[in-house]
Amino acid sequence: MAANSKPQSLSVPPIKPKTHHSHTTTNGDSSESSSSSPPPSPRRPSAAAQCRRRRLPHKVESLSSRESIIAGIFPRRGLRYFLLLPLLYVSGLIMCVGPFSSWMRPRPLPGSVYRSHEIFLKLWDDIRSDNSSGIELSTLWRYRRKLKEQKPCPETTSGRNFGYSAHYLVVEANGGLNQQRSSICNAVAVAGLLNATLVIPHFEFHSVWKDRRQVVQFSDIYDEEHFITSLEGYVRVVRKLPEELLEVYDFNISNIPNLRVQAWATAKYYLEEVHPVLSKQRVIRISPFANRLAMNVAPHIQFLRCLANYEALRFSLPIATFAKKLVSRMMGKSSSTGGQYVSIHLRFEEDMVAFSCCKYDGGKRENFEMDSVRENGWGEKFKRKDRVIAPGLNRINGKCPMTPLEVGMMLRGMGFANNTPIYLASGKIYKSERNLAPLLKMFPLLQTKESLVSPEELASFEGYSSRLAALDYMVCLLSEVFVTTQGGNFPHFLMGHRRFLYDGHAKTVKPDKSQLAVLLQDTSISWKVFKDQMEAMLAESDRKGIMVPRVKKSNRKSSVFTNPMPECRCDLGFKILTTGGRFIVQQIFFLTFNMEVLKTLKLLHEKSMCAKSTGHKCKTIHNYSSASHFVKFFWIPSTVCFGSHCLAVKTLVILLICVHCFHILIGRMVISDVVVFWTTRH
Repeated sequence: MAANSKPQSLSVPPIKPKTHHSHTTTNGDSSESSSSSPPPSPRRPSAAAQCRRRRLPHKVESLSSRESIIAGIFPRRGLRYFLLLPLLYVSGLIMCVGPFSSWMRPRPLPGSVYRSHEIFLKLWDDIRSDNSSGIELSTLWRYRRKLKEQKPCPETTSGRNFGYSAHYLVVEANGGLNQQRSSICNAVAVAGLLNATLVIPHFEFHSVWKDRRQVVQFSDIYDEEHFITSLEGYVRVVRKLPEELLEVYDFNISNIPNLRVQAWATAKYYLEEVHPVLSKQRVIRISPFANRLAMNVAPHIQFLRCLANYEALRFSLPIATFAKKLVSRMMGKSSSTGGQYVSIHLRFEEDMVAFSCCKYDGGKRENFEMDSVRENGWGEKFKRKDRVIAPGLNRINGKCPMTPLEVGMMLRGMGFANNTPIYLASGKIYKSERNLAPLLKMFPLLQTKESLVSPEELASFEGYSSRLAALDYMVCLLSEVFVTTQGGNFPHFLMGHRRFLYDGHAKTVKPDKSQLAVLLQDTSISWKVFKDQMEAMLAESDRKGIMVPRVKKSNRKSSVFTNPMPECRCDLGFKILTTGGRFIVQQIFFLTFNMEVLKTLKLLHEKSMCAKSTGHKCKTIHNYSSASHFVKFFWIPSTVCFGSHCLAVKTLVILLICVHCFHILIGRMVISDVVVFWTTRH
C-alpha cells in the first residue's frame, strides 16, 4: 500500500494565481504535499506596504462617494460649466467699468461723437470776450472773377422755326419748392427738345412737404401769366389740354397713361423712346418728373433751362409782396451794417434730424423720439435688414445736420461779431427753445419770419410749406452772406441764383462739415486754434465761390442750377439773360414803381458800379433816414457808369425813358431794367 500511495503524493495540484484583493490561508496538509526541496517562501511585506494596502480600499470608496454626490447635483455634464458664469460676469463687469476699460474698448474715431455742447461751455468765456476784430460784411468777399463778354444766346428749334406743335406734354412736379422748380425747368427743356406744347405743370402732394391744402396749383407759387408770356417764341405753354383731348380721357388727366422715364435720361433717349409715343398718342404724361433730364444736353436745350429758371419763373404777387416786406424790415434791422445781413439756411427740423440717423446730446429720450418719427414718417424703411445705420460714420462723412450751436461757433470763429444781423431761414427747429438758446447768446440780432412780422400778417402763409420756403428763398437771395449747413435743392438753387446775380460769385459760406466734426470733438482744443481753422474755412468758401466748372462739348457733370455759368450768361438781344438787377425788380419782387419812389430811392450798395467798370471813384449815398417812411432799403446803386461817364439816378432815368423805344442796351445796369419795367407797367 505504501508503494501504491507514493505516486499519488508526487502529483502536485496547479497553483492558483495570487491576487492583491484576497488573502490565502494554509493548513497542515501543505507540509505533506511539499517536496524535499521546497520552494522559497514568499517575501513578507513591510509594515508600510501593509498600511498602504489597508488604506487603499477606503480612499477609493471616498472618491467614489464624492463623484456620486456631484453627479447627483449636476446630472448632466454640460451644467458643470454653470459654475463659471458668475465668475465671468463679475470679471467682465470689472473690465468694462473699471480702470482697464480703455484697454478693452477702442477709442471713438475722430469726428464720430457729438461733443460740441461740451466745447461750447468750455470756450464760452473766450467767445464772449473775442469781439474786437469783427469782419466787415462789405469787404468780406475778396475774390473776383472777370467775366467774359456775353455771347448771343443759342437759337432754339422749338416753336420759333417749326411752329407750334399739336402734341402736348403733361408733367407732375413732385417734392419741395426747389425740386418742383427743377422739374419745371426740365419740363420746359424737354418740351423744346420734343417740339411739344407744355401744359402748366401740376404739383404732386407729398406727405413730407405737407400743405394745408393737398392740391397746390402752379399759380399759388408762381406768376402763371408771366411764365407763359416769357416763353413765347421758345416753348408754347397752355393752361390745360384742348377739349377734344380731354374728352378722350373723360376730362381727367390722371386717365392719361403714365410714361415711366428713367432718371437723368439723355436727349437721345427722349428722341428715340419718348418722341414716337408722343407722335402716336398726341399727349404723354410723365410722373414723377424730378431729375428726368440729364445735365449734359445741347446748348440750345440748356438755354431753355436757364430761360425758365431765371426769367420765366417769378413768384406770385402775394408771395413777392410779402417778401418785399420781409426784406425791407430785415434791412431796417441791419442799419449798423449798411443794410447788409447774413442769412442762414438751417436744417435742424425734427424730420431732418430723424432722417439723418445722427446722434446728438439728447440721450435715450432723443433716440426714442427719433425712432418714433422715423416709424411714423417712413414706416419700415429704416428697419430693413439691408439698411445700415451708422451715426458715427454719418458724422465723419459730414452728413449730420449742424446744430444751431455749431453754426454759431463756426461763424464766431470766422470773425463775425455778435452784433451781426442774421436772418434764420428754417422750419420748426427740433426742441427750438433749448437748441436755439446758444445761437441767440452768440448773435442777439437773430431774426426769423416770425420775428419780423406779426402773427396776423403771417397767418395767410401758415400751413403752406412751399410758400414759406419761397419767402425764405428771396430773403436769403438778397443777403450779403448766405450760409448753407446741409445739402439739398434749396441751397443748390440759391447758390446758383446768387452766382447768376453777383458776377459769378455765390457769396456763400459752405463749411467743411467733416473737418468741423473733428474739431468739435476735441475737448482740448483752444479758441485760438479753432478760430484759425474757421478763418481758413471762410477763405476756402470765398475761393470756391467764384469757381466755374469747365464745360466742353456738352460734357457737363455739375448741375446747371448750381453753376449756371457760362451757359446761362448770354445776350437775348433786347432782353438780357445775365447778371444784374432785373431779377430783383422784375422777376421776384414785381414792384410797382412810381415817380415818387424813383425820386427818393436811397442806396445801400457801397461798391459803386462806376468803380468796378471805369476805376473812377463815384459818390455813394449813405444817408437813409429821410426815406424811412417807405421803400428805402432796395439794393439799387446810386450811380451807374458807362464809358467814362458816371450819371446820377435821376439823370439816367430820364435818359433811358427817352431812348427806351430804340431798345438801346447799356451794359449790365439795374436802372435800365427798372425803367423798362416801369414804362411797361404805366
